Amino acid sequence: MGRLGLTEILVIVGIVILLFGGKKIPELMKGLGSGIKEFKNAAKDDQPAAKKQDEETK
Repeated sequence: MGRLGLTEILVIVGIVILLFGGKKIPELMKGLGSGIKEFKNAAKDDQPAAKKQDEETK
């Protein structure tokens, strides 16, 4: 139940194309990619601070 099949993915892609049009999709994907990259960088930068804080409380 938790997995998406090929049919479901194709339906989602079709709906996205209908809603945003073919020209806007690359812009949306670029924005999504940069947002994910920023999130990963922020999470990576936060991990050492969390470890340091745990060590200080011991």
